[in-house]
Amino acid sequence: MQNNSKIILGIDPGTLLMGYSVISASPSSVKVIEMDVLRLSSKKEHYERLQLIHQRVCSLILEFKPKYCAIEAPFFGKNVQSMLKLGRAQGVAIAAAMQAGLEVHEYSPKKIKQSITGNGNADKEQVWKMLQQMLHLQDAWIHTHDMSDALAVAVCHHFQDKPLLGNQGKVLKGWEDFIKKNPSRIRPAR
Repeated sequence: MQNNSKIILGIDPGTLLMGYSVISASPSSVKVIEMDVLRLSSKKEHYERLQLIHQRVCSLILEFKPKYCAIEAPFFGKNVQSMLKLGRAQGVAIAAAMQAGLEVHEYSPKKIKQSITGNGNADKEQVWKMLQQMLHLQDAWIHTHDMSDALAVAVCHHFQDKPLLGNQGKVLKGWEDFIKKNPSRIRPAR
C-alpha cells in the first residue's frame, strides 16, 4: 500500500521565541509529530539569534525530512525595528528550508486563523482550542501560543495543498453524492 502522507514543517518566526511544528498529513488524517519552541536569549546579539534559528530549522529538516515548509508571514505593526528583526528571522528560516530543497509557502495570520477556525479574526486561544478538537489533542499542553501558531500554519498548509475533499478528477453532485463516493470519510455522531 502506498503511503500518501506528507511531512510539513510549520514555523512561527520570532527573534526571541520561534514556534515550530512537524505534522504528517494524509487526505484523511493529520498527526502531530513534533511541536515546540526555540527560546532565544535577549542577551545574545541579533545575528547570533539568527544563526541559532538557521541551525534549528536545519536540524528539524534533517531529523524529520519534511517536503514542505509553511511559515507565518509577519503582520504589519507600528514598530519598524521589530518588523525588520522579525523579517530577518523569517528570511533565515526560509533560506534554511530552501537550501534543503523544501517547497516554502507563506500564509498571513488572517489566512491561518480563517483556515483553522473559519474566522480570520479569531484569537490565539480559539485557534488552539480548534486545533485540539480537530487533531484530538485535548490533553496536549502548550506553554506559549508560538507553539500552537506553528501547528496552525502547518495545518493551514495541509488544508490549502490538498485537493478539495480529496477528490481529484471526480465531479460531485452535492452531499449525498459525496457520502456515496466517500463512505470512509463519514464519522458516526457522538
